[in-house]
Amino acid sequence: MSRGAVPRKSVLVGLWRVARGRVDGIACFGGDAQSFLSSLAPLVAFPLVGAGVGLFTEGPRRALTDLAMTLCALLTPAVVSYELARVWKRTDAWVRFATAFNWCEWILPILACLILVPLSVAITLGLAEDAASLILLGCLGSYGLWLHWFLARNALWLSRFRAVVLVLLVNLATVVVVMGPRLLVHGLG
Repeated sequence: MSRGAVPRKSVLVGLWRVARGRVDGIACFGGDAQSFLSSLAPLVAFPLVGAGVGLFTEGPRRALTDLAMTLCALLTPAVVSYELARVWKRTDAWVRFATAFNWCEWILPILACLILVPLSVAITLGLAEDAASLILLGCLGSYGLWLHWFLARNALWLSRFRAVVLVLLVNLATVVVVMGPRLLVHGLG
């Protein structure tokens, strides 16, 4: 494939290219509503299965509450990024961005597995487990922020500054959606 050629639309090819910082990988993700919904399906499937199991192990109230919080956390990046794209007049590119964003979330657990291999060896050689956990979280956090910035910058055609703003606001909103209700419950209870 030549440098200027656009790869065929394949999620796996797109993931591989985006994971390595290749802008042409973004073109592998669809830019229509069906593509976006398809990117959400596996992200929603796992929490649904977990809620189904939780109905019998934790009870319906806990299982459904956890499911609702997880769904809110999954949808918050799409909602916040859409509003920013609207303000910055980038809604025409938003669906492809959101689709790529959802699919690229799968890079992080794969990366975690790859990082755990050398960390496991390091632990057997004497590295403290707390230090290994910090290294893992640091690597995943840094890469995850870079990945979100890369997608915002290149899929929405944003300046570096606006891409940083989008990443910060999306992550802050997600933390508020996830932690806000828990903090309220502990504050009121």
